[in-house]
Amino acid sequence: MALRIERVTKRFGTVSAVREVSLTVEKGEFMALLGPSGSGKTTLLRVVGGLELPEEGKLDLDGQDLTHVPARERRAGFVFQHYALFRHMTVAQNIAFGLDVRPSSKRPPRREIAARVDTLLKRMQLDGLGKRYPSQLSGGQRQRVALARALAIEPRILLLDEPFGALDAKVRKDLRQWLRALHDDLKLTTIMVTHDQDEALALADRVAVMNEGRIEQVGAPTEVIGKPATPFVRDFLGQDGEGI
Repeated sequence: MALRIERVTKRFGTVSAVREVSLTVEKGEFMALLGPSGSGKTTLLRVVGGLELPEEGKLDLDGQDLTHVPARERRAGFVFQHYALFRHMTVAQNIAFGLDVRPSSKRPPRREIAARVDTLLKRMQLDGLGKRYPSQLSGGQRQRVALARALAIEPRILLLDEPFGALDAKVRKDLRQWLRALHDDLKLTTIMVTHDQDEALALADRVAVMNEGRIEQVGAPTEVIGKPATPFVRDFLGQDGEGI
């Protein structure tokens, strides 16, 4: 089943941050929301995750109407640009956080949580770091901890908001390749927000280019580059997209 966004509008006061957006993300697809600052891409991601509620429109995931479902019940895994890790918690505690805070009736047994954390530490190439604190890690390691925490809840959809924006160019490039390989392994439906054209075009199966709260074009990277649908898409990719 797919995520279906149907004519979603989100306003802040008199400003429409998202305007009648419709988009389908197929199960297991990696979709990038690409656009300049203020284009509405992060607001749309937050609407999908339940951190914002739309004034108009509908969201459906796996046949379930998500439009007014609280964020904690959507099983969406979030990864933010600045990690949002708890400094007073160890790496292992950070990863387990989303499971530990569940109501007792829905919380896995402690042994199961520990096993899940251990598996994720290995998958994220963080072996032996479970007892460290975020301040003792590199930026790339902290971002992998944030991703492990998002995956620990076994999300139905993974939402990435500028996940590599705080990292230097080399680490960002290395993590991009690692993230794509991880996505291909897990086959998890993923939506990533970015203003970095190289990032979107290198990682995504399809790209949705946004401008002023609307989607200008959706397509495979080669299609968006080779056949821009609007003057905005052509100009936006042309500014920083030389040689992409």
